[in-house]
Amino acid sequence: MSNIAFLPIAPEIVLFSAALILLLGHVTFGWGVRIWGWISGAGFVAAIALSWAQWLRIDELGGGTLHFAFRGTNHGESLTPAIVMDHFSSFAGLLIFAVAGLAMMAGWELVRSFERRGAEFIALALIAVSGMHLMTVSANLITLFIGLEAASIALYVLAGFDRTGSHSDEASIKYFLMGSFASALFVYGVALAFAAFGSTSLYGAGSIATPVVDSIREFDVAASVSSEPGLMLVAVALLIVGLGFKVSAAPFHQWAPDVYQGAPGGVIGLMAAGVKVAGFAAMARILVGALDISVAKESWSHGLAVIAAVSIVIGTVLAIAQTDLKRMLAYSGVAQAGYILTGVVAGIDGIPAMWFYLATYTVQLVGAFGIAAIVSGPRGGPSALSEYSQLYSRAPLLATGLAALMLAMGGIPGTAGFIGKLAVFSAAADGDFLWLVVIGVVAAAAGLWVYLRVIVVMFFQRDSLATLDVAGSPLQIPLLGRVVVVVTIAATVLLGIVPWPLLNLVQHALPL
Repeated sequence: MSNIAFLPIAPEIVLFSAALILLLGHVTFGWGVRIWGWISGAGFVAAIALSWAQWLRIDELGGGTLHFAFRGTNHGESLTPAIVMDHFSSFAGLLIFAVAGLAMMAGWELVRSFERRGAEFIALALIAVSGMHLMTVSANLITLFIGLEAASIALYVLAGFDRTGSHSDEASIKYFLMGSFASALFVYGVALAFAAFGSTSLYGAGSIATPVVDSIREFDVAASVSSEPGLMLVAVALLIVGLGFKVSAAPFHQWAPDVYQGAPGGVIGLMAAGVKVAGFAAMARILVGALDISVAKESWSHGLAVIAAVSIVIGTVLAIAQTDLKRMLAYSGVAQAGYILTGVVAGIDGIPAMWFYLATYTVQLVGAFGIAAIVSGPRGGPSALSEYSQLYSRAPLLATGLAALMLAMGGIPGTAGFIGKLAVFSAAADGDFLWLVVIGVVAAAAGLWVYLRVIVVMFFQRDSLATLDVAGSPLQIPLLGRVVVVVTIAATVLLGIVPWPLLNLVQHALPL
């Protein structure tokens, strides 16, 4: 048992236990929605606390060292570890569980509307979040794939959980088909990585990583590249494409607008924000943590930069053409994925910028979709911009909150979005990707129209874009919805004015 440490997977244990207790209690004792809320809330709070405990434990053991769990040993050398605990995975856990908790609060009215089926909905959400976190702590491509599938399969079901209309069914089918295709490409990449490197381990003896601690044996990647360069390049490309589908990077974004529009409004925040954090964390773990060396980095950094540029341009252009808020946010998410990749291409120096951007953007995303669920209803379906006409007169809190989130997504100074864009652009410029920075700055300026148009509709447009019967009628805002809106606004504004605490924290969250 000396090679087993349960702290790295303690959040998964807690969330799976919460899901199990919730289902058993619902079936056996008929627990209602109030107890469901306490159980799921306790699960997320405990997961956040355990992630922070991981951070503190890493400081005690040595912050610049990888700490493995569930590994074999041979004469003191670490062999193919399954789980790794470092500041990178700990911060990923803090972000995933916080964002998921906010997303569940924003979608709680959807849970109520499902009545007895709500327990199954919450259990699936807890399992999905567990899979997302497993992706971030995986030290092996096979373990990473298990986490990827655990999250994906649960989200396929959640996307089609609302059976009252065809929108949810369409979203679920499209999400399943495109997600399965992405998973197949990722698995093929894992197979080719094994053929090229002789291992699926990211760390340990005979892995694809370079040595960062004394217990890890050096593996000569340069020799592998020179002997089988084509195999290595194809393997890395397939891994990037497989994860590119998950984070909605162009041209792998085709499912996102339809899924966001058709899935139940109360679950879109979890799908959009949580998956992005897990996907980018996994991508950074592979590319920067394991392959961020001179020979291998040249193989993926320029290709990833092209994907980032394509995502920024396509996402911005298509977002401008949308008249539905959910589809607009979906295409905006494609552009935002490009901005996040702008930080990743810079290598290890760009990871803090990636984390800051992810932390602030995912909070904004949860808030925006939470407001959309209140305005258009928690069920799936379109969310036309016409529904937001004169929103300020009907719900000042929602209009003010959505305006602040739109300005942050646009990168207006004084918001967290501006600091995030400045961070990723600075990292890319320092990494000799000035051409990508130029594209990003121009696209960000052009994309302001996307976000300012929403503000104009809410505050200044007298006549709706379509005939509305609800114009002038006040909106009822659930208590948890108010909490989510206030928290997301506060985080967006405060981190725009005082970003240093988070910036200092993410400086340590590096994939070693």
